[in-house]
Amino acid sequence: MNLILLGAPGAGKGTQAEVICNALHIPAISTGNILREAIKNQTALGMEAKTYMDGGKLVPDEIVINILKERLQQDDCKNGFILDGFPRTVPQAEALDKMNVRIDRVVDIEVADEKIAARLSGRRVCENCGASYHTLYKPSKTEGVCDACGGKTVQRKDDHPDTVKERLRVYHEQTEPLIDYYTKTGKLVVVEGQEEVADTSALTLKAVEA
Repeated sequence: MNLILLGAPGAGKGTQAEVICNALHIPAISTGNILREAIKNQTALGMEAKTYMDGGKLVPDEIVINILKERLQQDDCKNGFILDGFPRTVPQAEALDKMNVRIDRVVDIEVADEKIAARLSGRRVCENCGASYHTLYKPSKTEGVCDACGGKTVQRKDDHPDTVKERLRVYHEQTEPLIDYYTKTGKLVVVEGQEEVADTSALTLKAVEA
């Protein structure tokens, strides 16, 4: 089964991609990962992408799409895949269609902006080992100190309230139109994000396997 996961930043797409990956034994493919892999393997497209990334610029759609096309031709994608973070715009979705990539279902994880803001602004990450915590849902035993290694826990720049607000604005402007795009194809399924991750996961698997 070939899937696309949609949802605002902080809606928990990464977690749900992992759940589906484990249940259906198909790879979860994110734009960031395929770019990093192409650069690591020093492919021609990877090196081209690197010139943009090193300059702090967005990698053009054409390069991302061609790298994605290469990735989907690998053996582990024969039985299906999950696209997480691509497409981000309607032009990217149209390019995917032109590549004749068959998409069976598009799952949209819906979470209200105010809930996302609360989730992300409370998130803390250990500077040393990368362990994650949350001031409300999963606090460390001692505030500011990692339970695992004793390192300092900090708020990532991406999780600062002003940054979260901007990330959500960009999502609504650029990515949300994909909901209408895929609704017209009859492939979109909406999953309402729940307070408990396990409950959201159950609904996501039900949507995928229906």
